[in-house]
Amino acid sequence: MIHSLQGKISEKRQNFFTINVGGIFYKIYASENTLKNVSVSDSLARIFTHLNVKEDALDLYGFTTESELNIFEKLISISGIGPKSAMSVLGLGKIDQIVTAINEGKADLLTRASGVGKKTAERIVLELKGKLDLPASSQTLTLMESDLELEETLVTLGYSKMEAKTIVGKIDSKTTGFKERLKEALRNKRP
Repeated sequence: MIHSLQGKISEKRQNFFTINVGGIFYKIYASENTLKNVSVSDSLARIFTHLNVKEDALDLYGFTTESELNIFEKLISISGIGPKSAMSVLGLGKIDQIVTAINEGKADLLTRASGVGKKTAERIVLELKGKLDLPASSQTLTLMESDLELEETLVTLGYSKMEAKTIVGKIDSKTTGFKERLKEALRNKRP
C-alpha cells in the first residue's frame, strides 16, 4: 500500500492532479477540497494516498491531511459506498463540518453529495456516528445548515447548484446571520 507521496504537483484538472515523484508522474484523484488546497508549483508537497485496486485498474486517491484519508477509508468501508461517492462526501465541506454532520445524525446534509441518496446518507450516519475522531460542534453544524439554506436560496434566484456552492464557499466564515451571508453572497460575482 502506498501511504503517501512527496513530490511536485505538475498538473491539476477537474477531479485529479498529477504529482512528479522522481520523474514518475502519478495521477491522483481528489475531492474538491483537496484540489483547492494543492497548487502547481516547484515546491515539494506531501500527499496522503489510498490505492484502490479494481479488476481493470489501480486508482490512487489523494488527500492533503491524514485525517481526511482516515475518514475516506471509513466511508469506503461501508457497504455500497465506493471511492467516488466517498470523494463526493468529502467535497461537501471542511472535514470538521462533515464529521459534525455525521456525529449529529444530519443525514440530510450528506445528501448534497453527488451519488449519495437518502438511504446511503442514513447508512453513513448509522455506521459512523460517534466513531469519528473530531469533536462535534453545534456552531459548525449551524454554519453547515445555513450554507445549505443559502445555496438553495441562490438556486431559487437563478444560480446553478455549482455556482451557488462556489459562491457560498467564498463567504467569510466570520460573517454570521442568514441575511448578512446572503448579502455577501450576492455581492460576490458569479464564478
